[in-house]
Amino acid sequence: MSDLEILTVDNPEQLEVLRSKSRNVQKVTPRLVAFAQQMLGTMRNANGVGLAAPQVGVLQRFFVVELPEDEENDQPRETYLLFNPKIVKEWGEQIGYEGCLSIPGYIGEVSRREQITVEGLNERGKSVRLKVEGYLARVFQHEIDHLDGVLFTDRLTDPATFQPVEAGEEEMAELEAAKA
Repeated sequence: MSDLEILTVDNPEQLEVLRSKSRNVQKVTPRLVAFAQQMLGTMRNANGVGLAAPQVGVLQRFFVVELPEDEENDQPRETYLLFNPKIVKEWGEQIGYEGCLSIPGYIGEVSRREQITVEGLNERGKSVRLKVEGYLARVFQHEIDHLDGVLFTDRLTDPATFQPVEAGEEEMAELEAAKA
């Protein structure tokens, strides 16, 4: 299975799609789950941790997220496929750097909620309620923003924090900035 094309902001037609609000998924079907799995593969190959359907040209409300295994802290890999996600509770604040596969080669500082509770449907079409915090909460909020046509650059704490990094190294730059 080949990678899907990830839309980028430097193409005006693709930017129009990225700025569009997605519609709810009517039913989680095996075909839709297979497409989400293909998105997961595309995201992995691009060294990302999250990918929303609009980023591959599909204006439907779903995303995939995968946090890699953290052997140092004995944490297994976490993979999420979430359809029709909606934040129902949020609290706290965290400020950190974010990158985006649709804005390659750049990161910027963004304020997000420290903890959120999200409701949606899993890959079996069953209702789920997830309480997430820290980095995972940041990733979920970033992907949900994509479903509403919002880019991380819209949420910068200060435009001066928007800076170039080596394309493909956005995630590492985010982690290094968090340590500083």
